[in-house]
Order: sequence, then C-alpha cells, then structure tokens
Amino acid sequence: MSLSVTTRQRADGTVEISPRGEIDVSNVGEVRDAVRAALGASVPPRIEVDLWLVTLLDSSGMGALVASFRASAAVGVPLVVTNPTPIVQRQLWVAGLTELLGTAAPHR
Repeated sequence: MSLSVTTRQRADGTVEISPRGEIDVSNVGEVRDAVRAALGASVPPRIEVDLWLVTLLDSSGMGALVASFRASAAVGVPLVVTNPTPIVQRQLWVAGLTELLGTAAPHR
C-alpha cells in the first residue's frame, strides 16, 4: 500500500499532519518532509501527527517520528502523535515511544 500525507493548519495555528497507509522505509521521507515544511513555513504553536489512518509503522517510521520530534523541539514547537490505531499504539508502546511522543490510547 502506498502512503499519502495531508497537512492542514487549524484556526489556532496547530499544524495537523495526517499520513494514510503504510509508513515504511520506502516512503518515510514523506512524513519527515511534511514536518520540515510545517516548521519551514512558519513556527506553529504545535504539530500533531494523526496516525488514525496508518496501517503499518515500521522501525524507520518510528525513527522518523523521533527525528521529527527532535527537530520540532529544537525550535520550541511541541510535536505529538494523536489517534494511533490500536496496532500502531502497541508498536509505539513496545518501542518505548508513547511517553516521548505524547501518544494516548486511541479514542475513536
């Protein structure tokens, strides 16, 4: 399955990045590029990466989320992961990333 990434800015300035599909080594750059673009266009008050439509997150995808978190933190912008599916939530938990990325249990 391929990956598509949409980005929107909410009225409060928060940038929401919504990947759809599988995040793996073949396309992980698309997620990193979306975060870079959000940070390059302006300095938003917050970036949320909504993972509700992500069906697979491999180790390179997790690495991209951590790198994006660090890049955002370097300019003072919090980056959090929102709405992970149960499978993705478990992957993040097993990797020890839920606290770092601010992920919460899926609520949909």
